[in-house]
Amino acid sequence: MKTILFVINTFGVGGGAEKALLELLNQINYKEYEVHLYVLTGQGDLIAQLPGEVKLLNKRYFPISVLDHKGKVQLMKTAAKAMIVRGTILKRAGYLAKNLVDMIKAGEIRMDKLLWKILSDGAQRLDMEYDLAVAYLEGGSTYYISSHVKAKKKAAFIHIDYTDAGYNRKLDEECYLSFHHIFTVSESVRKAFVLAYPECIQKTTVLYNLINREKIIDKSMEAGGFPDNYDGFRILTVGRLVPQKAISMAINTMKILKKTGKPFRWYVLGEGELRKELQEQIYEMGLEEDFFLLGMKENPYPYYAQCDLYAHTAHYEGMSVAIEEAQVLGCAIVAVEYHGVQEQIIDGIDGRISKFDPEVLAENIIDLFDHPKEMHDYAAAASEKEQPDHRKEVEKLLKLIL
Repeated sequence: MKTILFVINTFGVGGGAEKALLELLNQINYKEYEVHLYVLTGQGDLIAQLPGEVKLLNKRYFPISVLDHKGKVQLMKTAAKAMIVRGTILKRAGYLAKNLVDMIKAGEIRMDKLLWKILSDGAQRLDMEYDLAVAYLEGGSTYYISSHVKAKKKAAFIHIDYTDAGYNRKLDEECYLSFHHIFTVSESVRKAFVLAYPECIQKTTVLYNLINREKIIDKSMEAGGFPDNYDGFRILTVGRLVPQKAISMAINTMKILKKTGKPFRWYVLGEGELRKELQEQIYEMGLEEDFFLLGMKENPYPYYAQCDLYAHTAHYEGMSVAIEEAQVLGCAIVAVEYHGVQEQIIDGIDGRISKFDPEVLAENIIDLFDHPKEMHDYAAAASEKEQPDHRKEVEKLLKLIL
């Protein structure tokens, strides 16, 4: 029986990559493969949904999100321990200093990117040699498999625009050169990656996210959804409260919409480091009754089913799982323009693509509000979009060890 190890940074409900990994694990034939999972941070509330055949390797695991307060405290403890284990912080002092200087020069310090090396080097060690080891996210899990896992074949997944997300070859210590294959979740992500690693062009291919269409539809019909009795126009956004997702821009857009006097309300499902800052922005703009941060929901699908419009704001993405879920549930969609969004939405056919500007986004939303037939047509087209063949996508990965 072939052995496969998957490593991911966290395993929480709020992450699109985590959901995609869970569905991939659900597609594996466990009569043919022995599968192990190691979660680098040892955290995540999605663990309860892990297939019973998958062996979790973490000696200690905390089934809590890294995005809420309790989870953040635990993550800090894990990071502190990783710094001490094997003298990691001392061994990595030069690496941290050099990359921190580069970030300062570039005008943006991304501490999470620096800490992935610490978490990787200070993590639990595995004695087993695998037939295939898969790093399912950029950063920590990729560093861990590259440097600390024994495997006959190694594969890495990239879910975002490599450069826009703040990665570079120096930060990664050129780890991708050691992998036998790299999978990206979209063609735009593939193009961005091979610009940084042209040597890897022949071993880099697209493997689309897997989502369970039937499960999403079934769960959308469960009890839940919006807690208020609002009968106006509901706008929904699903995404973590982090800089990448540009929720601040959505708040600015809502301010413009409010001035029209039309019945708009905007809701965001997600949690993250910017909650306090975003809530303050909402209060300062007088939008307490118009823009709501509802937190992370274990079952977000009734919200998709009940909203009038799904709005996606982000500075960059790879292949947005939230957009894919909205399409499955037949939502009318408007998304801001970022590199690769055209792979998911055909402007004017199954949704709208807006310039990344609050005024322009507001104009698009108002126009859709005024033209319900157009919204209906977009929603119908979105629901009919063809989904990737799960079997063929999984085969792309497994053929590495066939």
